[in-house]
Amino acid sequence: MRIEIHPTHPQPRKVAQAVEVLRRGGVIVYPTGTVYGLGCDIHQKKAVERIYQIRQLKKDHPLSFMCPDLSKIARYAHVDDFAYRIMKRLVPGPYTFVLNATRDVPKLLVRKQKTVGIRVPDDMIALALLNELGSPIVSTSATYDGEVLNDPDELHARFGHADAFIDGGWGGIEPSTVVDLTGDEPVVLREGAGPIDLI
Repeated sequence: MRIEIHPTHPQPRKVAQAVEVLRRGGVIVYPTGTVYGLGCDIHQKKAVERIYQIRQLKKDHPLSFMCPDLSKIARYAHVDDFAYRIMKRLVPGPYTFVLNATRDVPKLLVRKQKTVGIRVPDDMIALALLNELGSPIVSTSATYDGEVLNDPDELHARFGHADAFIDGGWGGIEPSTVVDLTGDEPVVLREGAGPIDLI
């Protein structure tokens, strides 16, 4: 199923259609503000497992998830004052933050160090999906053989086994910048779309 959604003025009816796929335990391909992502509802364990299968990822490969704003992050991660000050400057945006996970995070998504990656996207479609769903969306980059795809037609062709392709136009080619906020100082684990001089 291909659902074309306007990138800056997402149509509520189409957003609701996409969210219904997520609620039924489906996997979607959707724009995230950086590269397109493969996503599912955080509470749908079988859908999370399907993302691993579709991307052919090892079980120890960490998946991050999206939240609509900073206030929702506190349920899933321990955010101290130091981390909060940094995140407040950078969200919404192209940054994924590694934080200490709470017990509300499904075990499938918790790294060995009991940490989790969380992002607040700066993308109208992604935010509309998150707000309509009311739960975080598990997310990983929609890459194919290590190559980032940003052409909607190519994405639709490559990921036809996903339950829905949310077409928001051409995507980016740089993934998010990953910042570890579990220590006393921020550590950039991956330099991506977000400038690191702001951290």
